[in-house]
Amino acid sequence: MIDHVRDLASVREATDRFLSAAGTLDDAAVAAPSRLPGWTRGHVMAHVARNADALVNVLAGRPMYASAESRDGDIARDAGRPLDAHLADLRESAARLSAQAALPADWSRTVVMRNGVTDRAARVPFRRWIELELHLVDLDAGYELRDLPEEFTGREIAFLAERWSSRPGIPAVTLVADDGRSWRTGGTAEGGPVTVTGSPAGLLAWLAGRGDKGAALDTGGAPLPVLPPL
Repeated sequence: MIDHVRDLASVREATDRFLSAAGTLDDAAVAAPSRLPGWTRGHVMAHVARNADALVNVLAGRPMYASAESRDGDIARDAGRPLDAHLADLRESAARLSAQAALPADWSRTVVMRNGVTDRAARVPFRRWIELELHLVDLDAGYELRDLPEEFTGREIAFLAERWSSRPGIPAVTLVADDGRSWRTGGTAEGGPVTVTGSPAGLLAWLAGRGDKGAALDTGGAPLPVLPPL
């Protein structure tokens, strides 16, 4: 069951972690490459700030972004700012999202995300938590996938497994973590089934297209299915 109040608390904690890590950088580091191809750390921070404003729009019943072009343009516009400007923007945009989430609302209602994807309003805080945790890893400021909260890792694996279950071209896959947890995904393509075993962090890296993207996973000799970009 989705608990948006608890997830909002997790968002606040993740925001503090992101700000703390970003605050260790300097202007030169902000302009240096992140772990996302083609993006500097400034691009990552700009995206996280603009995502907060986009989720304000979602909760308020407005389009998440005016257009794909405006989304990309806003990130490009803000990426080159100095660290202090990024930190202020991250704090202020997070405060705007927190204020919007504090308004009386029907959290069971359906909201529209990017590209027409729909979801329950109650899952918007978890979606924000995802942005903060994964992009903190992308920031390359000392935070790794293995450092993610255990609860988050399990829920994000389940979230992505559900997402990939509806995508064409992926065979049936059983994900087995070395702590005993398991999930199923894929199943729309011929071939398989494939059992993929590894650490929770390794499974998440593959599902989210991060880190070694599956190099440390065991498939019992079967080819590791190729997932599309997020």
